[in-house]
Amino acid sequence: MAEWSCDLECEFNGQKHRTAETGCQQLVVRRGQPFTVTLHFAGRGYEEGVDRLALNVETGPCPIETSGTKSHFPISDSLQETEWSAAVENQAGTSLSLSIQSPPDGRIGRYTLTLEASTGYQGSSFKLGEFVLLFNPWGPADSVYLDSEEQRTEYVLTQHGHIYQGSKDYIYSVPWNFGQFEDEIVDICLQLLDSNPKYLRDQDRDCSRRNNPIYIGRVVSAMVNCNDDMGVLLGRWDDKYSDGVSPMSWIGSVDILRRWRKYGCQPVRYGQCWVFAAVACTVLRSLGIPTRVVTNYNSAHDTNSNLAIDRYLDELGSLQQQSKDMIWNFHCWVESWMTRPDLPPGYDGWQVLDPTPQEKSDGVYCCGPAPIKAIKEGDLPLKYEVQFIFAEVNADVAYWMLQSDGSRKRTTHTSMVGKNISTKTVGRDSKEDITHNYKYPEGSAEERAVFTKADLQKSYPTEEETGVSIKIKVSEGMNNGCDFDVFAIISNNTSAERLCRLMFGARTASYNGTLGPECGKKDLLNVTLLPHAGKNCLTQDNMITLMALLIEYQSKDVVLGVRDIYVKNPDIKVRILGEPRQKRKLVAELTLTNPLSIPLSGCVFTVEGAGLTEGQTIREIDGPIGPGEDAKVRVDFVPRQPGLRKLVVDFESDKLKGVKGYRNVIIAPLPK
Repeated sequence: MAEWSCDLECEFNGQKHRTAETGCQQLVVRRGQPFTVTLHFAGRGYEEGVDRLALNVETGPCPIETSGTKSHFPISDSLQETEWSAAVENQAGTSLSLSIQSPPDGRIGRYTLTLEASTGYQGSSFKLGEFVLLFNPWGPADSVYLDSEEQRTEYVLTQHGHIYQGSKDYIYSVPWNFGQFEDEIVDICLQLLDSNPKYLRDQDRDCSRRNNPIYIGRVVSAMVNCNDDMGVLLGRWDDKYSDGVSPMSWIGSVDILRRWRKYGCQPVRYGQCWVFAAVACTVLRSLGIPTRVVTNYNSAHDTNSNLAIDRYLDELGSLQQQSKDMIWNFHCWVESWMTRPDLPPGYDGWQVLDPTPQEKSDGVYCCGPAPIKAIKEGDLPLKYEVQFIFAEVNADVAYWMLQSDGSRKRTTHTSMVGKNISTKTVGRDSKEDITHNYKYPEGSAEERAVFTKADLQKSYPTEEETGVSIKIKVSEGMNNGCDFDVFAIISNNTSAERLCRLMFGARTASYNGTLGPECGKKDLLNVTLLPHAGKNCLTQDNMITLMALLIEYQSKDVVLGVRDIYVKNPDIKVRILGEPRQKRKLVAELTLTNPLSIPLSGCVFTVEGAGLTEGQTIREIDGPIGPGEDAKVRVDFVPRQPGLRKLVVDFESDKLKGVKGYRNVIIAPLPK
């Protein structure tokens, strides 16, 4: 038995373990599920009772049996489902197929597999190869087990998706190529784990804890941002991206992760919340943890942990940036599916993980995992960061209006935060509203009980208590390059006539609530509201954020209306030329019409798709594109794999940034 070879059966095991899309260059399997290797001996075959065979598996730089990173086990008659074991599966001549079982709580990572063979007094050891062990959502004993095949396909195997942006009144989707099984990505994700500070401080302890998705989730949450470590992305929110890539330009995680590794684990510039969330989703899916990207509209950032967001206005109603508390038009995080044995019963399931660096946890910028149920029920003391995320979806918003005598009058909005919480629908390119998972209906008895438990005191009058209300509405057709109308709808629900002053203003703002300069204002000093009547006040502007402030002269009551306005970018048309077939050339025609009244220069299309393109494909357009003219390019590519694929497209120019489009492509397999 001195001469031998080993076949790790990468293709066969990849199909059985649903890792085939990682390719056949290495063996990738899921824990708690047997995999097969075949030994080919020269001279003679295996003889039971004469030859004694045993296997060793090791992971990490300092494998130790007591840490769960090393195991020695003989070839036996049957497999043991709860521990490392091996049994003869088949024997034919000089070939011997072994079935190897990993435990359902095994440490994930890269393993070496070694065979120990002895015949009589002769003994030898052979390295059979390496394999990667992942979490297993298909394994009922695994802590990430998910019992829906449709959800497992969506949240573990699907390499493309949609991320929702905009505002609560105008929600739009951005296509994204997660690409968790593209070349190099699994290796990069393992390198990410090996770069985290906990590993660098104590390699044995870190590797021994890699059986726990709670621990892995916190490591990934911290490592996707670079604030405390050699993380993947550097965040920036000031529109100064010339020394990197604008967050709006990314259309997938693959290029980001490859850049991180290529440049020696230096942070990739730049990310914002949806980029952080998307990269975290890629890493967690790659490691086998079911994960989805979630968007919360009107998301509160409560910096002082008082479950309230304070906003300040001057005597003319202009919003002032005097507080670190913010309300993001939208904020993205991820949810991952896992059990929570570290908590009382009832908190298994979806857990929030947020890699965007906002507040520190245990001294580093990470957030979660926080059980969705704990957020909904107001169980704030539970770990991790339940109170912070509870505030993101439930905090009150208090507007402090400066009075002529120097005092401030407060008006409180109790239902402004945490709107239209959204994620992609399983199996379809449509939106699913999951707000009910996070909170009870606004104003319901259950919601009031949760607020009481969370010790949220309501001691100030709210906007509903004044008898006067105000809403902001806009006309249809809010397209980039076009004007649209804005209306203030004011209602008097009292029995008395009310004389008021209406101030209507607009300020530019980024999606995370940072204020820009004032860009428009209208001040109506005398607005008479008849009993039980309404009045429309019109202004025209093409701005991002609008605020209407109504002050009743007699009572000094202050009523505030706020709305975030988004103008719609033009569509990218994607046309597929030819029959989509595996390993055959395919052409995509990309077209965008310039909607502006000025020419566009520096026009660039970027295309990416898992199983379609080798990373990003970039096409620049020579010369300017005039008003109403089409920017058009053709892109050639060769699909590597059959099935449903998504081609994601980004368009950039000097005047239009981050315009996204996509096209689903059904790739037929090669004819047999």
